[in-house]
Amino acid sequence: MSLLIDGYNLLHVTGIFGKGTGPGSFQRSREALLRFLAASLDQTQRENTTVVFDAAEAPPGLPRSISVDEITVRYATGYPDADTLIEELIQSNTAPRSLLVVSSDHRIQRAARRRKAQFSDSDVWYAELLHRRSRSLGSQLRSDPEKPMGKLSPTEIEHWINEFSSGDSTSSPPSRAEKEVPQSDDLLENPFPPGFGEDLLRDE
Repeated sequence: MSLLIDGYNLLHVTGIFGKGTGPGSFQRSREALLRFLAASLDQTQRENTTVVFDAAEAPPGLPRSISVDEITVRYATGYPDADTLIEELIQSNTAPRSLLVVSSDHRIQRAARRRKAQFSDSDVWYAELLHRRSRSLGSQLRSDPEKPMGKLSPTEIEHWINEFSSGDSTSSPPSRAEKEVPQSDDLLENPFPPGFGEDLLRDE
């Protein structure tokens, strides 16, 4: 099963947008989302996952397509918006019946339906992903009782933050995201399981 993810739509659902609209804040939010996906999907799933973002929010000079932890990341450079690129990717897919499109956008869902691809609202898919991640972590902890139960350790979380926050990010303030996502501190609460999202949301 291949995954095609509407990146900003899923980002809105997770609520991991960083505080403020200064340079780099939106890039850190994107990267935190990708890091979470990389940790939540197995290798085969990552190799068959494409996440699409609008080019308007991409860091200057970034290629149209990059790989992050085996996940393909596409920026809709040369397209009016990410939806147009996603529709094109659905149309060109050679095995649409084995494709799952993750987006709550009805336009994208209609495009998936026309090709007989599967689709899921972002909030539903995200909830299922968290559930699978929780079960997987539970199994690992039962097989290794010396591991602490519950949330990620501060060391693990610090590794995630440093992995993506050390570079210079110069992306412009979000335009589409500002329209779709209320910039409220309330959205920053509990985007991930307890203890996970809070540290990821810290600005440097």
